[in-house]
Amino acid sequence: MKLQVTTQGVFPIAPTTFFDDGRIDASSLDKLTDFYISSGAQGITVLGQMGEAPKLSHQESVDVTSQIIKRASNIPIIVGVSAPGFTAMSSLTQEVMGLGAAAVMIAPPNTLRTDDQIVQYYQNAASAIGEDVPIVIQDYPLSLSVQMTPSVIRRMVNEIPSIVMLKHEDWPGLEKISTLRAFEQDKSMRKIAILCGNGGVFLDFELSRGADGINTGYCFPDMLIELYGLSKAGKTSEVHDLFDTHLPLIRYEQQPGIGLAVRKYILKKRGLIASDAQRTPAARLTSSAIAEVELLLARISKRDARAKF
Repeated sequence: MKLQVTTQGVFPIAPTTFFDDGRIDASSLDKLTDFYISSGAQGITVLGQMGEAPKLSHQESVDVTSQIIKRASNIPIIVGVSAPGFTAMSSLTQEVMGLGAAAVMIAPPNTLRTDDQIVQYYQNAASAIGEDVPIVIQDYPLSLSVQMTPSVIRRMVNEIPSIVMLKHEDWPGLEKISTLRAFEQDKSMRKIAILCGNGGVFLDFELSRGADGINTGYCFPDMLIELYGLSKAGKTSEVHDLFDTHLPLIRYEQQPGIGLAVRKYILKKRGLIASDAQRTPAARLTSSAIAEVELLLARISKRDARAKF
């Protein structure tokens, strides 16, 4: 089940679930995966930035991927394989693709400065992992400090056949989506899928600009799935009503440092994971932050029953 350029839908970013002592909680991982499937997710992404991938050993990364692939055998799984060197990237890629992963996601290292360096890096990555492995480009300049212009993305897409999807996380990035779609229309770039992340901050307009779906880990993935369905149905007013209801919490969850703590705190409150623990180093929610999150949940619950606990 390899990822295709025609991919659409919602691919939640799965957090790695831990017990309080830092061990991986396999039971919670199964429960969360079941929830994604029952909510109607079209796929799942594992070992993303919010999946605490750098805190896992190689074997733990393989084990987590294997468990989710087995649990969600009917939908495609994207696996983050970003690594400092191509040897580690290639090794993890070969193992997860052998387990049945649909594609791998690769983020650029923050040492890249020029367009040529960016293109060369992804060419080398494609060669290292195998040119038959579908690649998702992670374009997240706010975090990764690498700016990919629409022109350099077009160049990569045209020169590297194994690129099938862009995980768009630029901010602001609405014009980038429109420009890339225009490249496809004028035949100067082949078609690829565009799914959007960045916590979902601009999803309402990203979808109307031509994005194919959602690839983020907001603590209400079922809301994202409903939002996508409304967008596909052309119900613009309902899209904005639902999005606006959740926007204060989406914004709050986007805070650098504590975003994952907020996400896991709410997933625990929702009964989807047993513990909100992160592996160290990790930021913790203060009592003031918890009170703010609870206030936001109470306000959302007036319009969306999913926020009532």
